[in-house]
Amino acid sequence: MRQLADEVGVQSAAFYHYYPNKQQLLFSLMRAHMVRLIDAWEETSSGVEDPVERFAAFIRFHITYHADRRDDVHIGNMELRSLNADNRAVIVALRGRYENSLREILDDGLDARKFVIDDIALMTRAIIGMTTGINLWFRSDDRLTVTEVAEKYVQMGLRLVGAKKIETATTGGRNVSVRTKVRSF
Repeated sequence: MRQLADEVGVQSAAFYHYYPNKQQLLFSLMRAHMVRLIDAWEETSSGVEDPVERFAAFIRFHITYHADRRDDVHIGNMELRSLNADNRAVIVALRGRYENSLREILDDGLDARKFVIDDIALMTRAIIGMTTGINLWFRSDDRLTVTEVAEKYVQMGLRLVGAKKIETATTGGRNVSVRTKVRSF
C-alpha cells in the first residue's frame, strides 16, 4: 500500500485514510468499474426500443467498452475471488443488474417473436462470455478493428438467438498477414 501511495504521489497516511486496506481498495476499484459500466450502458441504450436493435447495441457496447478498459475488466473478472463475502455480494449484485439488462432484451425479443431461444439464462451467460472473451485475444493492430469485431459478433449473436432479421454493417479487415491454416482430417 505504501508503494502504491508513493507511485500516485500521496503520503501513505492520506492513502490509508481513503483505503484502510487492500480489500477496500480492490472493492472500490471493482465497484467503480461496475457502476461506470451500468451507467454507460443505460445511457447508450436509452431510447432504443426494438429488441433486435437493443441486442445489437448491447453487443457493440459490451465489446467496445471492454476493449477500451482491458485492465478494469481483467481485475473485475480475475479478482472477484479476492473479495470478502460482503464485498463480493455487492459486486455480484451489480453484475446481475448488468446481465439482467441483456436478459430483458432476450425476453423482449422472444415475446416479440423476433428471437427463438429455449433457455434465456444460458443464452445470457453465453453472450456475456462470448463478448467478454475478446479481451483475451483482441489486439488493436490485428486485421480487424474493434468496431469490425463488434459487427461480426453482432452477426454471430443474432444467429445464436435465432433472429428473424439479420442486418448489420458490412465489415472488412485490414491486410494483416495471418498464419496459414492447416486442416487435418
